[in-house]
Amino acid sequence: MKIGLFFGSFNPIHIGHLVIANYMANYTDLDRVWLVVSPHNPLKEASDLIHVHDRLEMAKLATEDADRIEVSDVELKLPRPSYTIDTLTFLAEKYPQHEFCLIMGADNLRSIKKWKNYEMLLRMYKVFVYPRPGIDVNEWNNLPSITITNTPLMEISSTFVRKAIVERKSVKYFVPELVLDFIEKKGLYRKAKTV
Repeated sequence: MKIGLFFGSFNPIHIGHLVIANYMANYTDLDRVWLVVSPHNPLKEASDLIHVHDRLEMAKLATEDADRIEVSDVELKLPRPSYTIDTLTFLAEKYPQHEFCLIMGADNLRSIKKWKNYEMLLRMYKVFVYPRPGIDVNEWNNLPSITITNTPLMEISSTFVRKAIVERKSVKYFVPELVLDFIEKKGLYRKAKTV
């Protein structure tokens, strides 16, 4: 089976994530998409992350009736910080019957040279890239391991959702209803980040 790994903090998961995952699962040659909930991206600040188990639960709620999309907690079981190449290597060894590919945004592709062992990653794994507003990835067009997709452009972000919740604005339709219920019941993201 050909499985696309869509890594993210999912803090919280929103419809943009789900549109991307659904597109990759149904409009490319991937058989399935795994949403890999990351404890902490080494290239990002951890201060505004809520607990990983809450983020994992929201991802599961958002995808419970999804075809070909599932949630993976593999990075919770690996040493931290979690680097994409290490997770891919672990999964390839654990599930040799599957072919694992990477799903990433054009913004991540643009900064991939900062990633641990990025040359090995691009040599050994296929990468499916979704567009991001204003990001040009033409320099990667001729690399055989990279497929630039026509995934619908999604400008919604988890930062936008968190800020809206702090400001007591409605995020209905930006996040799935079950996720919104979970956020409200647990009182998540209510307080502004303190610096």
